[in-house]
Amino acid sequence: MKLLRHGNPGDEKPGILLNDEWYDTSALGEDYTNDFLGSGGLERLASFIAKDRHQLKKVPPATRLGVPLANPGKIVCVGLNYRDHIKETGFIPESEPILFLKAMSALNGPFDGVMIPKDSLETDWETELGVVIGKAGTNVEKEEAMNYVAGYILHNDVSERAYMKKRGCTWDKGKGCNTFAPLGPYFVTKDEIPDPGNLHIWLKLNGEMMQDGHTSDLIYPVPDLTAYISEFFGLFPGDIISTGSPAGSGTGRIPQRFLRPGDVIEYGIDELGVARQSFRAYKPMDSGNAG
Repeated sequence: MKLLRHGNPGDEKPGILLNDEWYDTSALGEDYTNDFLGSGGLERLASFIAKDRHQLKKVPPATRLGVPLANPGKIVCVGLNYRDHIKETGFIPESEPILFLKAMSALNGPFDGVMIPKDSLETDWETELGVVIGKAGTNVEKEEAMNYVAGYILHNDVSERAYMKKRGCTWDKGKGCNTFAPLGPYFVTKDEIPDPGNLHIWLKLNGEMMQDGHTSDLIYPVPDLTAYISEFFGLFPGDIISTGSPAGSGTGRIPQRFLRPGDVIEYGIDELGVARQSFRAYKPMDSGNAG
């Protein structure tokens, strides 16, 4: 199943993609929350669709799509997890995965647009495969790790490199800015993606291909990451593991290319859909602007 949430920010309703059209699933009486995932909600939704799909109301194609999950608990990101990305950045591979957290205040819809932070010098793009956790676990064995995976989601780990590297060398400073975690358009259940290590991953900047990679190039694949991360963070339904980005980021180009107001990125991963973000200049936050 390909799950989505549609409507205005803060007022999204659950839905599903069927035969390339969006349908509202509000009649199920449940949103796609962490509790939904952890209590057999996907099974209830599948039964509901099988029984009542012909009674579902279509969602108009111009409707805004929001984050496909109502309340992710955390996004655990993995740094430098593609061989080609390490090569382009010139970093020396670490002996274990690099982990950092993405702020939940950075959550953003798949077409909402991204705000470049104040005094930004190096805002960059990173298309990533996100793994959605379906049940709680700590110190998970690698052989059991896929039992904790509910599905997958498209994520762009938008980053401000100067904040990361030149302002105290704390990666989180450049990763959790407002709007820096666009997710979706869909949360795709794992039965639709039997091999997460066999997916094309790409990004275009203003129509020009920048990232053209493949998840087979992951240094630490999904089962390994899921087990490893569970040693440090408890995994809970609705958590997301963002598995890293392939080569083609702005910091790896010669000369480097960072994002400016008016730039547009379009990006996608096999089976997970395509998202698009327009970049806008910084604006102070007020009651009507979450940016």
